[in-house]
Amino acid sequence: MTLHIIKLCVGCESIEDLANWQAQRIKDQRKRKVKKPELVHVTRMTPKRRDEVLDGGSLYWVIKGQIAVRQKLLDLRPVTKNGTPHCGLVYDSKLVPVQRRAHRAFQGWRYLDPKDAPPDARGTKGLEKLPEKLQAELVELGLI
Repeated sequence: MTLHIIKLCVGCESIEDLANWQAQRIKDQRKRKVKKPELVHVTRMTPKRRDEVLDGGSLYWVIKGQIAVRQKLLDLRPVTKNGTPHCGLVYDSKLVPVQRRAHRAFQGWRYLDPKDAPPDARGTKGLEKLPEKLQAELVELGLI
């Protein structure tokens, strides 16, 4: 059974902001001549349900108090940071906007059951055509 991970996107104001930040990370890796540039989010705790997460799971980002976008998880790998073991969540660069949903703040990451994950915004009648800021305001007002 597929399982997702949800994480706060601290410091980002929008999906566009996240996309720009990630593009800069890839650009910096290319500048440093990294053999295979990739997006990796390093976290302290390693998911115990690795097989379920890598069976089609995505990393859902909470931006400004709303689940806003997801990226497919590609791998979980061990990372050592200052002598302490961590986990690197390797994810695809493609950002997939989802139907926004309010979500309270939390620390670290959490598992997200597929039945609780918001559907992709694409294909939702007219939603993908609305500007991101307007979508966020409509969610705040409880209208979508």
